[in-house]
Amino acid sequence: MFKTLRNAWKISELRSKILFTLLIIALYRIGTAIPVPFTDYQALLGTGAQEMFTTGVFGYLNILSGGALSSATLFALSVTPYINAQIIIQLLTVALPVLEKWAKSGDAGRKKIDKLTRIFTIVLSVITAIGYYMIMDQLGIVTTTRVHWFFAAAVIVLAFTAGGCIVMWLGEKIDEQGIGNGISMILFANIVAALPDNIVSYVATLSGSDVAVWLKWILGIATALIIIASLVFVIYMSDAERRIPVQYAKRVVGRKMYGGQSSNLPIKLNMSGVMPVIFASMIVSFVPTILAIVESARGTAFADGSFWDVVQGLFESTSPLYIILLLILIIAFAYFYISISFNPVEVSNNLMQQGGFIPGIRPGRPTAQYITKVLNKVVLMGALFLSIVACVPHILNAVSGGLLGLISFSGTTLLIVVGVILETFRELEAQMTMRHYKGFLE
Repeated sequence: MFKTLRNAWKISELRSKILFTLLIIALYRIGTAIPVPFTDYQALLGTGAQEMFTTGVFGYLNILSGGALSSATLFALSVTPYINAQIIIQLLTVALPVLEKWAKSGDAGRKKIDKLTRIFTIVLSVITAIGYYMIMDQLGIVTTTRVHWFFAAAVIVLAFTAGGCIVMWLGEKIDEQGIGNGISMILFANIVAALPDNIVSYVATLSGSDVAVWLKWILGIATALIIIASLVFVIYMSDAERRIPVQYAKRVVGRKMYGGQSSNLPIKLNMSGVMPVIFASMIVSFVPTILAIVESARGTAFADGSFWDVVQGLFESTSPLYIILLLILIIAFAYFYISISFNPVEVSNNLMQQGGFIPGIRPGRPTAQYITKVLNKVVLMGALFLSIVACVPHILNAVSGGLLGLISFSGTTLLIVVGVILETFRELEAQMTMRHYKGFLE
């Protein structure tokens, strides 16, 4: 890994891309430290605000924002509106023939879909900013002593909306001129930046708990071991693949004979990367976010035992319903991503045109059916792998009564961090291979 980075740094074009990516990440981190007007930072340090943004779904969203959500800074919304917009557009692409036609019409259609995604991002940024303002107002964070409350609300909402749009622009700039996926790189930077605060918060929670000292040490060591084991497991499984043997027939071209060699068609266990986990996490966090906004708009908490209080409890990160929904959505998005990114019929036709075939399988439609059968099994195993890593920490946290809070979202964040690192280095290796390939002219 370090050798790949060192070799990439020697290539001027790749070095420029790496530096550009680091510059965008630095600009983003600066934005997470710029406070929004008419907010009281001291009120943000209050018990109620910190408890809300360190536990449950809002704690997870705060991790993905790099701590900007709990600080009410310019980039508090982070990549959440952009990711939600992408989810909506990709689901509509399957449902609406017009969007499906755009998706298949090449670069022109892709530009139309990108433009529609940006529009949805702006709309979702406005909606999310209004909701976040209502939560801040309920927590007593908004200060309106010198101006009318409407003016303060408008400024705060516009600032959050602008921040969400700027984050979208920064992510797209990384896609165009940098290395790796822009949104994934921003999420990676946020998780790494929020890690020290999360560790300090967990140690403080564990120290203040009413358990024996020896049990605190056991819980702390168990948390560290679980995170390390999860890291090793994620790295090992991320490189796993199923190889389908391919045989190429011999053919004579002029006076030379080609083919007659054996190869394989690799199908990675986790072809969809971390996107199913990110999308599933965003969707399951939608209902708790809406309930928190409604609760803030009412001005009072839901009554104990009421319908909305029960619903709010069902969508806590440690509830069985939350974990089951997360598991189902991860599996569904894994299959959805493969369906739009891997076409067995096209792979079968390419093999047939190149004189290749799978031993024991006839070329053409039988080959496509065989690849589809194998692909479905591999995708299921990859989806179960993602589900285990993302859901088991929630189960352990629920069983421990919240004393293993640090690992509550460690599975999801580990998947994002490891996935981004591996995908980025694969892209670097691919670009280095392309630049060192001499071709047939030399």
